[in-house]
Amino acid sequence: MAARSNMASPPVARVMAASVRVADKAAEIIRGIMRAGDLGIVEKTGANDLQTEADRSAQRCIVANLARQFPKLTIIGEEEPDDRPIPAEWEVEGLDARAEGLPCPAALSAVTEDEIVVWVDPLDGTKEFTQGLLDHVTVLIGIAARGVPAAGVINQPYYNYKRPELPQGRTIYGLAGGKVGGFEAHPPPEGKRIVTTTRSHSTGVVQAALKALQPDEVLPVGGAGHKVMLLLEGRAHAYVFASPGCKKWDTCAPEAILGALGGTLTDIHGTRLQYHASVQHLNASGVLATAPGVEHQWYVEKMPQEVREKLAVKE
Repeated sequence: MAARSNMASPPVARVMAASVRVADKAAEIIRGIMRAGDLGIVEKTGANDLQTEADRSAQRCIVANLARQFPKLTIIGEEEPDDRPIPAEWEVEGLDARAEGLPCPAALSAVTEDEIVVWVDPLDGTKEFTQGLLDHVTVLIGIAARGVPAAGVINQPYYNYKRPELPQGRTIYGLAGGKVGGFEAHPPPEGKRIVTTTRSHSTGVVQAALKALQPDEVLPVGGAGHKVMLLLEGRAHAYVFASPGCKKWDTCAPEAILGALGGTLTDIHGTRLQYHASVQHLNASGVLATAPGVEHQWYVEKMPQEVREKLAVKE
């Protein structure tokens, strides 16, 4: 992608445009580690919570590049901080011209660099990555301002990986209340209800929430980024996760892009998530997201009382 630098652009737009280029580099690192064959897998809290060398290296790349270009940012990543210098080949300069060229809504134009919190999931869908389910993998860079999503970048390193004759990988970026680049949303099918949910973190509460919705089809897949992409691609109507499993770095970027395209992401109670620097990282009250054109409140009202009680609002 073409790069440029325009210091006259609002900080939110510049951070997003830099994040596009940085996410592309992180995707290259992830693909390279997979090709090399040594994933360096470790368990963080258990067999369903894995970390690989790709997670660690991608985060080092993202954090180091953004911190160098924007020293006043607050950056919060999923993995432990690693302040070692990055290799020269990981360094990224400049801004993506197409991303920076998106019109910045007036509400975001006055946001200063020190008001921005960047939430980084360097490799969303790690378990699926280790199992070769590569279409579940995303790189997520969420840009929050004053506690709410302001912009987001979703990179799919393995988009089209099963069809090598097509362009490989893609990056979607957008500004909350504004435009999205690199993608065109499609509506989900009419006359049926398709729900996507967790592939590896199901519980009785998760199942109770799904049962109450009476879906025609359930798509259990990995990665919050991948689930939201299913909504935007028109492959599902709602993403329902009635569990305190995912974190702010899982949802910030997807929420910004989903919202810019007319969809909605909240907790199970319909309450907006907060993304200021001191907020707890856990989305303790679950996640409920709906595709553009889908009535979000209908899903909120269908949540059983037992689910609401198990996931009391803790933000």
